[in-house]
Amino acid sequence: MFGDAANWNEDAYKESILKDREIQTLTVFRTAWPPSSNPNPNTIVLASSDGSLTSYSISEIPLGFSDSRAPQVKPNAFLQGHDGPAYDVKFYGNAEEDALLLSCGDDGRIRGWRWEEFMQSQVPVALQGNHIEPIVDMVNPQHKGPWGALSPIPENNAIAVDTQGGSIFSAAGDSCAYCWDVETCKIKMCFKGHLDYLYCIVARNSANQIITGSEDGSARLWDCRSGKCIQVIDSVKDEKFKGFSSPVSCVALDASESWLILAVGAEPVMSRFDINGAVLSQIPSAPQSAFSVSVHPSGVTAVGGYGGLVDIISQFGSHYRTFHCQCV
Repeated sequence: MFGDAANWNEDAYKESILKDREIQTLTVFRTAWPPSSNPNPNTIVLASSDGSLTSYSISEIPLGFSDSRAPQVKPNAFLQGHDGPAYDVKFYGNAEEDALLLSCGDDGRIRGWRWEEFMQSQVPVALQGNHIEPIVDMVNPQHKGPWGALSPIPENNAIAVDTQGGSIFSAAGDSCAYCWDVETCKIKMCFKGHLDYLYCIVARNSANQIITGSEDGSARLWDCRSGKCIQVIDSVKDEKFKGFSSPVSCVALDASESWLILAVGAEPVMSRFDINGAVLSQIPSAPQSAFSVSVHPSGVTAVGGYGGLVDIISQFGSHYRTFHCQCV
C-alpha cells in the first residue's frame, strides 16, 4: 500500500525536489528572434536566471494559451553563458551564416558566439553548456573610489547593436550606458546622465541614437555622435505619461524605428503605448510577472517572465503558443 521502503532512493528524491523548485523559480529575462530567411518566426532564444542561453523550435511547441498548464518544452541547443543570471540576448548581423549570438549578465560580461556553430553543434543537448568558446568577451570597467579602491564590476542588464557602426551598446548597473567596439572589444563612448541603474537599451540606428530606460523612472534619448542626452521622458514628473509606471524597464521599437513602447511588469498584461503616452492596446500575457518583450519583424511578440514561462502573441494580438522552458 505504501510502497517498498527498501528501494527508497533518498538522493533521487532530493534531486527531483530541487529540480522542480529550479523549474518553478526559473525566470526568463529576455527573448530574441534570430536572423532567418524565413519571414515567419521559427526559432526563439531565451536568456534566463540560471545563466543559460537556450534555443527552442516554435514548431515543436503545442498551439494554445494557458498560464498554468503550459507544456514544458526541451531546448534544441544550450549554452552556459554567464556566472549568475543572463539578463539579455541579442544578435549581431543579419545573415544566419555569419551572425553572432550575444548575451550579457550579472557577471558584468558581454559574450558572443557564432550562431551557426551554436545551432549546428553535434554535441547532445544534455552535454552542451561550455562546448563552444566565445569569440567576443568584454567586461565592464571597475570605477575607482576613495584611496583608489575599486568598485564591484557593475552588471549588464541589456544590450543593443549597430552592425553598420560595428558597435554594441550596454545598459549597466552603474547608471551608465557604454558603446563597445566589436573588433577591439574596447569602450568607445560612455553615456552618463541617469540617476540609477539602467534596465534597457535600444539602438535607433537610422538616426544614430540610442534609447535607455532606468530605475530612476526616466527614458532618455542619446546622440551617439556626441554622447549627449537630447531628450528626457520622465514617467514620474510628466503628466502626459500617466500610463507608465516607474521604473522604465522595457522599451522596443517597431520596424520603422518610430516610437513604440511595449511595457510589461508585475501584472500579467502587455501594454502598448505611443509616444504621447496613449494606451493603444492591452493584451493579457501568460507570465504573472514579466521581464521581457521582443518583437519579430513579422509583428509576432514574445513575452517572457517568472516560472520560465514564455507567451508568443501573434501580430493580430491573439495568443499563438505558450510554454515553460525546461532546465538542462
